[in-house]
Amino acid sequence: MVKVAVVTIRLYAPWVHSLKEKRMVVKSILAKVRNKFQVSAAETEEQDIHQSIVIAAASIAAHSAQADSIMDEIVRFVEQNTEAEIVGEEREIR
Repeated sequence: MVKVAVVTIRLYAPWVHSLKEKRMVVKSILAKVRNKFQVSAAETEEQDIHQSIVIAAASIAAHSAQADSIMDEIVRFVEQNTEAEIVGEEREIR
């Protein structure tokens, strides 16, 4: 049975002082995640709060173990490719 994996990552970017600056950071993170993992990714919440970034990535996997692995890799990649601090994450497998 095919699994759908969704990971939501909450980031804090204290140096961001405008929505324009935030959009540049978000756009960069989303492009990198999409390109590396071939997943759907978007900013999903708090679009109007300067220093708070919430992104989600969704992927299809053959089984739960593969779904967990993909989500682990995405979180690790985001952590390594932005100066923003991860303050939370939520995972869902259906």
